[in-house]
Amino acid sequence: MQRSRSRILTTHTGSLPRPRELTQLYALRARGKPVDAAEIEHLGREAVRAAVRKQHQAGIDVGNNGEQQRDSFFLYLKSRLSGLGGDWERPSRADIDRYPEFKRMWTEQHAGKTQVSALGGLPKAIGAVRYLDDRAINDECRLLRDVLEENSGVFVEPFMTVPSPGILATAVRNEHYDTLTDYLRALGAALQVEYEAIVNNGFLLQIDAPDLALERHITYKDRPVSAFIDFVEQVVAAINRALVNVPRDRVRLHVCWGNSESPHDCDVPLEDILPALLAADVGGLVLPFANPRHAYEFRCFARHPLADDQLLVAGVIDPLTNFVEHPEVVADRIERVAAVVGDSSRVLAGTDCGFDTSAGWGRVAADVVWAKLASLRDGARLASKRLFAGDKTN
Repeated sequence: MQRSRSRILTTHTGSLPRPRELTQLYALRARGKPVDAAEIEHLGREAVRAAVRKQHQAGIDVGNNGEQQRDSFFLYLKSRLSGLGGDWERPSRADIDRYPEFKRMWTEQHAGKTQVSALGGLPKAIGAVRYLDDRAINDECRLLRDVLEENSGVFVEPFMTVPSPGILATAVRNEHYDTLTDYLRALGAALQVEYEAIVNNGFLLQIDAPDLALERHITYKDRPVSAFIDFVEQVVAAINRALVNVPRDRVRLHVCWGNSESPHDCDVPLEDILPALLAADVGGLVLPFANPRHAYEFRCFARHPLADDQLLVAGVIDPLTNFVEHPEVVADRIERVAAVVGDSSRVLAGTDCGFDTSAGWGRVAADVVWAKLASLRDGARLASKRLFAGDKTN
């Protein structure tokens, strides 16, 4: 995992805007409508090429395929896992329930969008969950490798994403396993195939684990925080088992409170979950610090420091607003985080979450996304001049 040795490196959290035509096809497929699989494959491959090119133009150092060949950051696994069937709807979020007027507006906004829903029509685990075939993940990796060869030197380091066993355990309702522990163990064993495939193909692995914060105000909204912390610890243990063959320095863990523009005043504080997160056998954490509810929580690392070999990807760009952050604002955010971590080389600048976690879900216009990432680049340059002022290689 690359450090910011002479300048602050830039990255993002994974999903980038998908072309409109591709989003429409994904949404139709999710509703059970007939679609042209060959057309989806063609559009997805071309979208990866465009996403890599645009990331380079925007100044992203640690980039990926934009998740263009997936309809969602976790729902894509429906075709790769056995034991799934039926459907159900996720519980509502505590911060939405407490504001009826907002809840009405939220419902109306999502009802009118062409998107792949991450809330309803979700599968259930009705049989043994196993990974079916590694061809799809290796095909994804192969395409990204080919695109990177066509664009030599485009990234300092490439990464790819896979969800955590915890987000699957909560979003894919268990109707087969006797206990949560058994379910997490099966999910972890299945996901281990993708974790290892990504690293074996030469990419940095990012595990997307919004569950480690998000589920406090969904699945665990009516239970004590101690029950949620127990869940976090179980998921981290499942992640560690799945990473048994993966070097620690090839993995970063993304945790957030959900990619929604909602009140977020029922979110669990980072202070409560950070000790459990630091038990994950990973080389870095990816956390949101642009989010107005959590912008101060970088200070938690003064009380709960990273391990000596760990990095922190600080979210300094908000993926839920069409405001383009000023580079000076971005630089200030980076510098505050670096001061607490105590070593600028262990800080990267990124986004709070993905820009389009499920196809059509994104709230930021595509052209604004690229402007925000360019501002991330410019802010990182400003911060670098101040943080590495005595480094002549900068």
